[in-house]
Amino acid sequence: MPDRIIEEFTVGKDRELDLRLARYDVQGSMAHIKMLQSIGLLSKEELDMLLPALEDIAESIERGEFVIEDGVEDVHSQVEFLLTARLGDVGKKIHSGRSRNDQVLVDLKLFFRDELRNIATATERLFKRLQTLSEQHKDKLMPGYTHLQVAMPSSFGLWFGAYAEALTDDMQLLIAAFNIANQNPLGSAAGYGSSFPLDREMTTQLLGFANPHYNVVAAQMSRGKTERAVAAAIGAIASTLGHFAMDVCMWMCSNFGFIKFPDELTTGSSIMPHKKNPDVFEIMRGKCNRLQSLPNELAILTANLPLGYNRDLQLMKDIVFPASTELIDCLDTADFMLQHIEVKDGILDDERYDYIFTVEDVNRLVLEGVPFRDAYRQVGMAVQNGTYKPSRKVAHTHLGSIGNPANNLIAEKMDKLMKGFRL
Repeated sequence: MPDRIIEEFTVGKDRELDLRLARYDVQGSMAHIKMLQSIGLLSKEELDMLLPALEDIAESIERGEFVIEDGVEDVHSQVEFLLTARLGDVGKKIHSGRSRNDQVLVDLKLFFRDELRNIATATERLFKRLQTLSEQHKDKLMPGYTHLQVAMPSSFGLWFGAYAEALTDDMQLLIAAFNIANQNPLGSAAGYGSSFPLDREMTTQLLGFANPHYNVVAAQMSRGKTERAVAAAIGAIASTLGHFAMDVCMWMCSNFGFIKFPDELTTGSSIMPHKKNPDVFEIMRGKCNRLQSLPNELAILTANLPLGYNRDLQLMKDIVFPASTELIDCLDTADFMLQHIEVKDGILDDERYDYIFTVEDVNRLVLEGVPFRDAYRQVGMAVQNGTYKPSRKVAHTHLGSIGNPANNLIAEKMDKLMKGFRL
């Protein structure tokens, strides 16, 4: 009974979470044994037995048939157990020259590399949706706000396009996290290397890493650093998406009424038949706010750990693994919802927005030769006297403005960034 209590406490959800690493564990093992054969620790015959067996395990993983059996601690032990059951002592040889420390690091690096690419792809999909909407609605004006007060004319083209470009900034952090993950720790063993003549350059090439983590201690130190970089990137995208979700909730409010969605994509009230609530975007906002706590949670978890591996690091899987899935779900849901958004036209025709054109009229007077301070005073006095009549003309042509949102240049920026995820 005490052993059972300790096992349940220390293992936690690790077996369940390790299933997401299974394909990468096999991939890492296949590269490792090819290297072992090249330095004489496995014979050609043994390699020819091990590789097909590992390929069979990989196929069972893809079919969803792979399980970590009761009494087996983790995915690494399960793979070795299956090989030993099938091949006998040959299966026991795959662990030569490595530790579970560098084994899990390889799995995690490969996993994060793929997850970051998946996040990038989902982010790019939403980016393209926002750019399409920006072009589609670039001539439809809406109020721009500062301090939540009506300020100057804006447009739906600028609104959608602003969030598209904000995602390119987030993509920079995603690439940084990808580059940190894209380094090979295999061969660092328990963190202090091995007396075997391991060919770390070979496994780096076989696994498609950009380069090794050269210093074996630094390789082990990357556990936690990689997760924190991933969390920072997730948090950045979540911040942008959460901000956008807040805008949507506000613009859907009847006091604004700038946008709407089909009834089937909103939620009603149990007692108020007129209500059409933005529940999807409220939940999205909440999830994104929660995702922004990830960097802090990981920073606290790893803040006072001594050098070398510590079991605390296992807990990061339970934090980061679900987060990447949740972020992709939020991105895909936003993309789906925006396929059905309806944008109101003629918003600024309402007299409540008359004063939004004051800056336009000040600038018009300046262009006619009136000094700016005099033009400002002239329009200001008309506002105070109640005699101001807006021209309702908006002529913004400079780069990035209402009439020139530069969506093509922003698209080029995103395209260049996406190339950073190609191996």
